[in-house]
Amino acid sequence: MLTYLKRLISNSELNLISYAEYIEAVLYHPVLGYYMKSKQKIGSQGDFITTSNISDIYGRIIAKWFANVCKENDLEPIFCEIGAGNGRFAHAFLQEWEDSIKTPLKYIIVESSPYHLSLQNELLKPAHIVTQVTRLDELEPFEGIVFSNELFDAMPVHVIEQENNQLYEVMVGMKNESLYEEKVPLINPAIYTFLEESDLVLKEKQRIEVPLLMEGMVQDISRVLKRGLVLTADYGYTKEDWKHPSRIMGSLRGYYQHQMIHDVLEHPGEMDITTHIHFDWLIQTGQQAELLFYSKLRQDEFLLKAGILKELESHYDPNPFSEVSKRNRAIRSLIMPSGMSSFFHIVIQQKGINGNLFLN
Repeated sequence: MLTYLKRLISNSELNLISYAEYIEAVLYHPVLGYYMKSKQKIGSQGDFITTSNISDIYGRIIAKWFANVCKENDLEPIFCEIGAGNGRFAHAFLQEWEDSIKTPLKYIIVESSPYHLSLQNELLKPAHIVTQVTRLDELEPFEGIVFSNELFDAMPVHVIEQENNQLYEVMVGMKNESLYEEKVPLINPAIYTFLEESDLVLKEKQRIEVPLLMEGMVQDISRVLKRGLVLTADYGYTKEDWKHPSRIMGSLRGYYQHQMIHDVLEHPGEMDITTHIHFDWLIQTGQQAELLFYSKLRQDEFLLKAGILKELESHYDPNPFSEVSKRNRAIRSLIMPSGMSSFFHIVIQQKGINGNLFLN
């Protein structure tokens, strides 16, 4: 990866590349990128964990919620998951659909990683019928739902910083086989437009990530969704949150063997890189793309509204290792204020639907 980055940087105009170009290379290079390589990334043997890998209850609850939404809003049961990872969410969703709903369903996975596609095939097939594509534009427009879990936080971002009343873009260079940062005066007009439309004014020495690719992804989702919902599960900040003094250095960070790494220039191609997303920008670009904002809830609040408490077994089982006890612990972990769900939000956007989406 360092050899590839050296060539990429030396071929650039200033011998510097943006953080967006760096992240694109180290995460998504077809051979060398972190997400593309045949290496476990999720779980105890990987670098990070997701909600759907704690328990199957998350996928099962969303399956039941989606079935209710389809019934009440006369919506085709087509579920499209972007970035399905190891397939654990899809497996739980499809198993619940088979167990309790038993109506026709089309499940689509959009996945660019060959490694994750192979994991999904191992877990899901031949028991479940799943359509897999590598890009959204391979799909014909459909009605249903587009779901993603921690998709936008892994998209490449630019990094800017305010210094002496001037905006700079933080770039990446290489010297003596080592990567380093260098700030250059900001000239990218798209970044200025983002700041203006987001109503963001940086303080002195403040850094922030700029997700220019988010707008294109939102537009692609809207183009493929004729009618239905977009459900985005992710962590992020509102524009008011970004003003808090604790956000002064932005949110760009890496995860390597479950350790948070502040310098994302370490372990290129071997480490997950992530940022908190701009919720206001996601909602605003959605509105412009005919995806109307419905709600933004903490993930635990969404799960409660979706009926997770109905899944909590009321009877006591003295065996802490029983399936009932393990299931109840998983449910509690998803709704406790100190649990993982409190760090995530669910943004729901709608297209051509005006009904109630919380029916329990």
